[in-house]
Amino acid sequence: MDLIRPFLLTFIPLFVAIDAFGILPIFISLTANLSGPERDRTFRQAIVAAGLIGVGFMLLGNAIFLYLGITEADFQIAGGALLFCLSLTDLLFEDRTRRFPSHALGVVPLAMPLIVGPAVLTTSIVLLNSRGFWLTLTAFLVNLGIVWVTLWGSDRIMAMVGGGTLNVIAKVVNLFLAAIGVMMVRLGLQAFAGHR
Repeated sequence: MDLIRPFLLTFIPLFVAIDAFGILPIFISLTANLSGPERDRTFRQAIVAAGLIGVGFMLLGNAIFLYLGITEADFQIAGGALLFCLSLTDLLFEDRTRRFPSHALGVVPLAMPLIVGPAVLTTSIVLLNSRGFWLTLTAFLVNLGIVWVTLWGSDRIMAMVGGGTLNVIAKVVNLFLAAIGVMMVRLGLQAFAGHR
């Protein structure tokens, strides 16, 4: 019973930062024109890559930031700019985006910066310092399991939604992704200005 409260205090911030259910419509829109095997491969690649990035960052993040002189604000600005560019390309050049190499789709943008983005990485650093490594690692892996279950059911959702509706959803989602990218850049700039 004593471990439940510390676990929840570690799990909930990561759950909010990862936003497993918010990733689902993005995953559906990005993989709408992929074949079943390609979608499955992309899904597995995203989960594995996100796990490796998240755990690797927990082990090396503080040291990398310190060595390279990177701040959390720098990371937010870079992640937001990447997300904005990807979503804008999809909105303006749909045909080109739909031919985006499926072998890379699971890593960028799904694993990084969507599943494990600047918010997750910075949250994990804060939790490592306040809750410890093992509790933070466990909470992260449980959240990754929730993402796995959510994306695993995406085929059923795609079958229910249909192609035409999915295209409309894809455009709306990409517009929101662009806005999220701008928000991440804004928050990074605010954090950067606050340290001046």
